[in-house]
This record gives sequence, structure tokens and C-alpha cells, in this order.
Amino acid sequence: MKALYPGSFDPLTLGHLDLIERAERLFGELVVAVLQNPSKQASFPLEQRLSQIRQATAHLETVEVSCFDGLTVDFARRCDSTVILRGLRAMSDFEFELQIAHTNRSLAAEVETLFLATAAHHSFLSSSVVKEVARFGGDVRHMVPPGVADDLARLFNR
Repeated sequence: MKALYPGSFDPLTLGHLDLIERAERLFGELVVAVLQNPSKQASFPLEQRLSQIRQATAHLETVEVSCFDGLTVDFARRCDSTVILRGLRAMSDFEFELQIAHTNRSLAAEVETLFLATAAHHSFLSSSVVKEVARFGGDVRHMVPPGVADDLARLFNR
């Protein structure tokens, strides 16, 4: 079974990577898909985010990295996935993610959304927190893969 893990991944965190590794073991095949969202101003260009994810997941044989725009369920259909994977850090994530899951289900009844709880030691991580710490010169090496840490240092001239 192939699962789809969509997101902006701006940037990829160790929390994201943990979910990717666990999902690959659970599903066998995983598509990590970066959403091209014109309403969001990304810190890293799409190609750089794709490269960051490919570098961080190079050790995972059945992980494919791709990008898409439009509806997630439409992309799930195109990549032959019937499962959308979402990570949950806290109850506040659940309310938002549940609404999206219900919306997706109304659009594509054959596509299920499954939630994986983030590992406790990564539950504080978000891309926004990582960027804020990096912006002010904090050490993010325990929050992101090495290549992403280097990219953040360059982005914020650190």
C-alpha cells in the first residue's frame, strides 16, 4: 500500500523525518509531496525543499519525493495512493487536521486520512519554530537534518 505525506516542509524538521521513516515501515511505499501553495510565502524555494527532503531520505529506498498543486486528494489519486498521512503534535493540531480530513473525505471517499502521533521528543517542533530560532542565531541542529541546518544558517547569514 502506498501512502501520501503532503506538506509545505518549509523547512523539513526531524519531526517530519521521524514520521517519514515510521510511515515507510508501516506502508512500504511513501510519497512525500511538497505542496506548491501560492498563498504562502516560503522561506525556501520549491526545488530547494525537494532537495532537502531527498537528501534527508536518501537512506529510505521506497520513499518518493514529489510536488503538487491543487487538491491533495486529486494528487493522491494521481499517485495511486488511498491513504493521506498527517502528523499530530498536540490537540490543537487535531482540530485543524480533522476538519481537513473530513473535507478530503467529502471530495474523495476512497481516500482515507490516517494520523500518526509525533514522537514525544519532537512534539515541540514546527517549521515556524525552527525558522524563528534560526533567525535569531539559535542552534537548530537538534531540530532539523544537517543539510537543512546548513541551509538555514545561509538563509539567515549565520
